[in-house]
Amino acid sequence: MVISEYISLSEAAELIGKSKETLRRWDNEGILTAVREPVSNYRVYRKKDIQKFLGDFHNDTSHEKTSNKIAPNKDYTVLELFAGAGGLAVGLEKAGLKCVALNEIDKWACQTLRANRPHWNVLEGDIKNFSFTKYQGKVDVVTGGFPCQAFSYAGKKLGLNDARGTLFYEFARVVKEVNPPICIGENVRGLISHDKGRTLKGMISILEEIGYQVLPVKVLKAIHYKVPQKRERLILVGIRKDISIEYQYPEPYEKIYLLSDALKKGALYPCKVPKSVGAKYPAHKKEVLDLVPPKGYWRDLPLELQKEYMGKSFYLGGGKTGMARRIGWDEPCLTLTCSPAQKQTERCHPDETRPFTVREYARIQTFPDDWKFSGSASQQYKQIGNAVPVNLGTELGYSIIRFLNAYYNLI
Repeated sequence: MVISEYISLSEAAELIGKSKETLRRWDNEGILTAVREPVSNYRVYRKKDIQKFLGDFHNDTSHEKTSNKIAPNKDYTVLELFAGAGGLAVGLEKAGLKCVALNEIDKWACQTLRANRPHWNVLEGDIKNFSFTKYQGKVDVVTGGFPCQAFSYAGKKLGLNDARGTLFYEFARVVKEVNPPICIGENVRGLISHDKGRTLKGMISILEEIGYQVLPVKVLKAIHYKVPQKRERLILVGIRKDISIEYQYPEPYEKIYLLSDALKKGALYPCKVPKSVGAKYPAHKKEVLDLVPPKGYWRDLPLELQKEYMGKSFYLGGGKTGMARRIGWDEPCLTLTCSPAQKQTERCHPDETRPFTVREYARIQTFPDDWKFSGSASQQYKQIGNAVPVNLGTELGYSIIRFLNAYYNLI
């Protein structure tokens, strides 16, 4: 059976990490040329052209001119909510911020935080059961990766009381109790379109009600912040309304780090990835993935096997480039999930037919090698998959420090 040498516009966009509009423009400008598929006459791309382009696109060895690094003028403090296994917290710590307390409900994540930072004040349990009034005037920034939940709308402008029962209400409640100069919320990019945009609009109106001016939200791509992974996080920044200091998001870096930078000795780590436990594929899945080359996915299987493996999904639209996907050494990893062997989001090792191990997962999320995770292997995968990449947290930390330096210079 002959395997198609072409991939669709949507699949090419997903593999490269750019929009279809960008690819159309690149086609017109001759940057990456599409062809017409012989039978359908649709705009498609040759697989070999995409593979070559990915190599050229990601292997940028040019000297990095951008640097967000800045030293704090004094000790700045952070109160972190929904802290998870500490990806954002340790990133902020690396930037120079001091964590005074962290709240997290998951017991295994709390064990992870305590094991790695015994001096951190870890408040384990439901955020609803904690008061944070004792931190009023004593904390410079409140951060939190609150879950995305829809609100019930009582009127055109959503208020704090209308959000009761949601975890964003708790985030806003704590911000109101602590009254820091700046608050930072982070979430998945899907928050932009959640409930047709009403959820985000409600969050913004709530922060405004409690005294914060919300900046235009921004989606930060982790690959632009020294993370070898195509992960995206939406950042929501609130500045207390009595403050006129401008906040600036961290500048993106030009250099893109690859999977090889995560798992091998190089610019990100001084040694190859440590050995650790890892999940395994069932025998049938391993037989399928054995046929997929690095940077390949289900389209690289023989046609009959494509139909068998994909089932009804074979006949639906969309690229589904995460299915039966083997990552290449010379590309960033796709976004990690909480389970390393899910059919919809497979991320197979480049050389071995297996999921990434726990320590490989941690490397791709830029955790330090000495950051240990508590619980079973599945619990560890979950903690890492849910985390904010540490290096992204560090760059976000520098932007907070820059803001606080300017703020305290004026008072």
